[in-house]
Amino acid sequence: MSSTPSPTVENLKIAFAGESQANRKYLAFARKAEQEGFPVIAKLFRAAAEAETVHALGHFQNMGGVQSTLENLKTAVAGETYEFTEMYPPMLEQAQRENHPGKVMIGFATKAERVHANLFQTALDRLASGSDLETMEIWYCPVCGHIEYAREAPAKCPICGAPSTKFVKMV
Repeated sequence: MSSTPSPTVENLKIAFAGESQANRKYLAFARKAEQEGFPVIAKLFRAAAEAETVHALGHFQNMGGVQSTLENLKTAVAGETYEFTEMYPPMLEQAQRENHPGKVMIGFATKAERVHANLFQTALDRLASGSDLETMEIWYCPVCGHIEYAREAPAKCPICGAPSTKFVKMV
């Protein structure tokens, strides 16, 4: 059998990317509609975002993107590592050269992706030894995307400086 992906698998990859982007875009549109005082339009955008998630997850599953938790963690470590070592650094340099406002979020993402890779690696190491992570809280900073695996949120975000009150506890 050929190792070249079938045209359908290639189509699923394209569809997965499009549906994933639509989900995030519609959530951003919903926030804007809320800010502008249009709660029902915001609700419509959020519903459409959820519908796009249904499509994206189906496409990802059908293209073989979901494996065992061990394999998924390996994929996550590789992806996050690529982002902070190869993808974001030249983007950040370019944004800084242009003094583009996007340089702030690209800088935050560069730092946060390293943390994400380390957290996934910790989980991978634990799983390889036959156990889950210790029971602890997982917090994220909605300003920069930093993640903390700790009993309490940090006093301030080590990446963007946001106070602990901004952190969101995952349920």
